[in-house]
Amino acid sequence: MYADGESERLVGEALRGIREQVFLVSKAYPQNASHQRLPQACEASLKRLGTDRLDLYLLHWRGRVPLAETVEAMEKLVAAGKILRWGVSNLDTPDLQELVNAGGTACATDQVLYNLTRRGPEYDLLPWLAGRNIPVMAYSPIEQGRLLANMRLREVAADLSATPAQVALAWVLRQGQIMAIPKAGTVAHVQENRAAAELHLSASDLAALEVAFPRPSKRLPLEML
Repeated sequence: MYADGESERLVGEALRGIREQVFLVSKAYPQNASHQRLPQACEASLKRLGTDRLDLYLLHWRGRVPLAETVEAMEKLVAAGKILRWGVSNLDTPDLQELVNAGGTACATDQVLYNLTRRGPEYDLLPWLAGRNIPVMAYSPIEQGRLLANMRLREVAADLSATPAQVALAWVLRQGQIMAIPKAGTVAHVQENRAAAELHLSASDLAALEVAFPRPSKRLPLEML
């Protein structure tokens, strides 16, 4: 999906000589999540990445393949040493409950769209995951950059001598079981993102953000980008 596999080849080039220092994640299309096609898709990813295993393999979103079949296919990849663990992406609470009922208790994470403007998961999905000790991977944590123009966010950032992006990331990271996966195109961008992990948001900072970006009052369908 990402540049027709070229992104994996690029990551593989970057990993030469440092594979043991990174946690490597890739994904499978839902149409490849079957007994027959998942091993083939995984092997193709491993070849492009130039490695013998993935630390985490994700089902990108739910498709027509039964979740029980995907669980079995993932577990076979674990048993074969091709992946160390597996998870899902863009699955909502009912889907996850079905996944667990289908034998998917080893699901390692759910990667979902979550940021200050996309707080729908807080209503039931995040509590459900927390109750089962399943961490969350929050993608697009600054809404693909659109959050950065918000004046209230900029005011909070100025008070903290931080950037709006750092505040948005710190907000996502304020809960221990949620990790953010922001984009970074330069070394300086990586360093800016990393500094957000050390940024402390006070109760007044959180209250100001709560006014600008209120939490949901009802269940909302899981959003995707």
